Amino acid sequence: MGRFILRRLALSLVTLFILIVIVFLLTGVFPSDPARTIAGPFASEETYQLIRDRIGSDDPMFTQFGRLLVDTATFDFGVSYELDTPVRGLIIPALGRSALLVAFALAMTIPISIAAGVYAARKKDTLIDRSIVTVGVSSAAIPEFVSGIMLQYFVGIRLGWFPAIADAPDGSSLLTQLNYLMLPALAILLVYFGYIARVARAGSIEAIEADYTRTAYMKGLSNRKVVSGHILRNSLQPTVAVIGTQIGYLFGGLVALEVLFNYKGLGNLILGAAQKQDLAILQAGIITVAIIFMIATLAADITIAWMNPRARLDIKG
Repeated sequence: MGRFILRRLALSLVTLFILIVIVFLLTGVFPSDPARTIAGPFASEETYQLIRDRIGSDDPMFTQFGRLLVDTATFDFGVSYELDTPVRGLIIPALGRSALLVAFALAMTIPISIAAGVYAARKKDTLIDRSIVTVGVSSAAIPEFVSGIMLQYFVGIRLGWFPAIADAPDGSSLLTQLNYLMLPALAILLVYFGYIARVARAGSIEAIEADYTRTAYMKGLSNRKVVSGHILRNSLQPTVAVIGTQIGYLFGGLVALEVLFNYKGLGNLILGAAQKQDLAILQAGIITVAIIFMIATLAADITIAWMNPRARLDIKG
């Protein structure tokens, strides 16, 4: 198990390094000059050069890339070009707000989706099974921002059941914050329910039809023990892999929802940095999402290996 974790960690670090290279190259080919954007159109040449020296635009490419690697390792991305504020002080609070939204959404989505998938598998080829699959496919086909708009208008504005914006007042309690986050969390649930439920259903069908499940029933084990001890343990392995992958995608895809619900999270911060061409925040935000994706995927692989020791041999590092 230790060798498996080290192998997966090494692969994750290599992947992260490649992504840092891509981020550096993409942000380095921006058509406009960040120093000129900061200085403004009427700044003197002397002021313009001072800003270029301050943000390191004149440094050689290898020096700038080395600085980005050090920034990633220390999670200290310097100062925002636009706000003249430490980037870490902007990224961490925004990440915390996005993490609260993601955690709340997944706390609802994962149990509901797994329960629906397992129940559909036990009712295979019945009306209930087809209904769950149809709802899952349909909900997954609707983008988050579309379902978010419908929820915001009908549930938030017309019915008034939940706030139409997600940004709770300063000093609000956790329950108040969750109340404000209900609509964007429901928008996330509608999309990811389809992915997780279908994978859980497919894995459960395979486990139900396996020889070890029939043997467990023949031994006289109760239905609850068979489901919890045999079906779930084996059927949830692909589901865990999907959840780990979707967590990374979820953090990276929060931009539309956070803008729609006026939520000051990581996605909103990255979008603002891209619009203002604040490369310090933009690089930090993208790399932060990549690190989250890496950690979530690594945790999913380790969980699968713990659930099924054969996976340590099947998943090559």
